[in-house]
This record gives sequence, C-alpha cells and structure tokens, in this order.
Amino acid sequence: MSDKKSFDLSGKVAFISGSSTGLGKVMVMSLGAAGAKVALNYANNTERAESTFAEFQAAGHEGILLRGSAIVEDDVNRMIAETKEKWGPVDILVLNATPDQPQKPIELYDWDFYQSMIDFFIKSPFLFVRAVLPDMKKRNAGRIINIGSEVFQRGVPNFTAYVAAKGGQNGFNRSLAGEVAPWGITVNMVSPGWIPVERHEHDPQEMKDEYLSGLPMRRWGIPKEVADTVVFLASDEASYVSGQNICVNGAHTVA
Repeated sequence: MSDKKSFDLSGKVAFISGSSTGLGKVMVMSLGAAGAKVALNYANNTERAESTFAEFQAAGHEGILLRGSAIVEDDVNRMIAETKEKWGPVDILVLNATPDQPQKPIELYDWDFYQSMIDFFIKSPFLFVRAVLPDMKKRNAGRIINIGSEVFQRGVPNFTAYVAAKGGQNGFNRSLAGEVAPWGITVNMVSPGWIPVERHEHDPQEMKDEYLSGLPMRRWGIPKEVADTVVFLASDEASYVSGQNICVNGAHTVA
C-alpha cells in the first residue's frame, strides 16, 4: 500500500499566469503546499509581485517569479522556456490571467474592450497551451486548468464582453480536452462564483448583499476553496477527470 499522501504534487512543475494577487496568489500557495515547484507570473505591479513571492518563499515553497504579459506571444514562450530551463517541462498549467472587468450596458462598450477580453481568455490560453503541449505529449502526461467564471452559466447582465469571452474559453476547454486525451493530458475548467479578494474591497455593499442573498449556502466562498479544487485537478487522483467545468460557488448555478 502506498504511503503517498492524497493530492501530492511533489516533483511536479506548475506555471500559473496572473498569480501575484487575488485567487491566483492563493492558488500558488496551495500548489506550493502540495509540493509543486511553482512559476509565478505577473505583468505590471513589481512591488506587489515581489511581496507575494516573498510570502511564498517564507512558507517554505520552491518557486520562481517571472514578469511577462500573458497575451504577448514572445513573453509567453520566454516564460515557459525559463521555467523549463530551471526545472524541466511544465506539468501543470493554470490559466488565470485576467484584466479589469467593468460591468456596463453593451452600448457603453467598444470593440477594443471586447478584444481585450478575447485576448485574455482565448488568445492567452491558446498561446500558453501551444507552448507547453509538445513536452506534455512527449511524456504522455499533463494538466491544463482554465480558470473560468460562473457568469457564463448565469448570463449576468451588463457583462456581455466578459461573459462572451469566458464562454469562448469554456468552448476551448471542452474541445481541447478531447483533442489531447489520447496523450493522457487532462483539460478542465474551474469556475468560481463571486469570491471576495483584494479587487472587491470597494464594491458597493448593496451588490454584495444582493449576491449573498441568492446563494443557497448563505455564505461567501473563500479563495482557498477555489485553490483546493485546482490542486485536486492537478493531482494524480484526477487522472480520469477531463473536459469538465467545475463551479465553485455554493450551488449558485443550480439555484
């Protein structure tokens, strides 16, 4: 009988885009705690990223901090190459990078904003997957985890650009899962509900109250509940789970 603990990621190499703050920060902490070597990624705020990385290292985890845009092909290829040079090929790819997502009527959006959503939620996953897939296929193993959102299932009003792009990412997730399954590579999506993190500090209280009142569990989710789902999907225990979109939202999408 094996004495290996459940969801043990020892010896695995993980890369998480957009991981210096919010849910991404908690994901890197959880993956590190499970034993993975983790490449943290950020694009702009160096001070915040270095603070997150210092916290990560202080917890005794092994990682590297890489600056680069998740939507620029040269940056994506460079960061994956740097990760491979340090530890070997990426075993676990978590696609988490995201821009601001203001809610407003469709008449107030312009195409440039729509394009920014497409870039982050369709172009970026495409670029990263294309960069890691050759090595995953060679080893007949790999975990690709898209971070989605419940907004796709709920069809949230005044959010058309974000919802449409997340819908596209969900389609990418489903199609890719079938394509790479013969190589033992799994592709899944984790779709959080509204999980309060730093970016929600100044959200109107009435919006928070309205959302909470509609949650069947009658409580807020916490970031670690999302991160723990990512750890499970990254583990050997999830080797036969693929093509799925797992909502972490206290039954909100079945209410």
